[in-house]
Amino acid sequence: MVVAIDGPAGAGKSTIAKKIAEQSHMFYLNSGNFYRAITFSALQNGIDPLDETKIIDEAKKCSLSLDNGRMHLNGVDIEDELHTDAVDRWVAEHSAIVAVRHVVNKKLREVSKDIDVVAEGRDITTVVFPDADLKVYLDATPEVRPKRRFDQGTSKLSYQDIVENIKKRDKIDKNKPFGSLTIAPDAFYLDTSDLTIDQVCDKVVDKIKDEKKLEWKNRGQKK
Repeated sequence: MVVAIDGPAGAGKSTIAKKIAEQSHMFYLNSGNFYRAITFSALQNGIDPLDETKIIDEAKKCSLSLDNGRMHLNGVDIEDELHTDAVDRWVAEHSAIVAVRHVVNKKLREVSKDIDVVAEGRDITTVVFPDADLKVYLDATPEVRPKRRFDQGTSKLSYQDIVENIKKRDKIDKNKPFGSLTIAPDAFYLDTSDLTIDQVCDKVVDKIKDEKKLEWKNRGQKK
């Protein structure tokens, strides 16, 4: 079973998707961390972040894997290096490169083959898993999203800088030539602005249960 979750930066996708995966005994797949790993690798290797050709080459060379849910680059755990301000500065631009998206999408499909996953990102419901069993789009107001990111305490940026970064990220995400952020027509849309994490999780888990019931019912009818 594939549960695909999309939404803009700061909507709570990662926190919620991870918790849903735990509750539903499914594998949590964060597509954004694959892009972050590529950006991290490029910066670590001194590659000009504006050189698309070299960024594409780096994406193709990177050996990315997950071990106990943590991202590994060439066999080294880099999970704690993925949300630095430096990576935040460039990941949106790198993830907008079509060739990089093709590399990551292929890897995501390989990782999720033959297992139940909760996958989250920007184009999971529309490009990576267009046939997902359940599609969810999590949203929140422009006022709420920067505050959530600021309250996480993972950034050294000021609140206003985070606001500007999210605005820039939204613009890039919604105008990508491939894999832009859009709401799939058949997605379950949920505004999380005034909801707690548990309330959001409960609503999505209920949808998962409904899909599983439908799946078993269809299997029974085919027998």
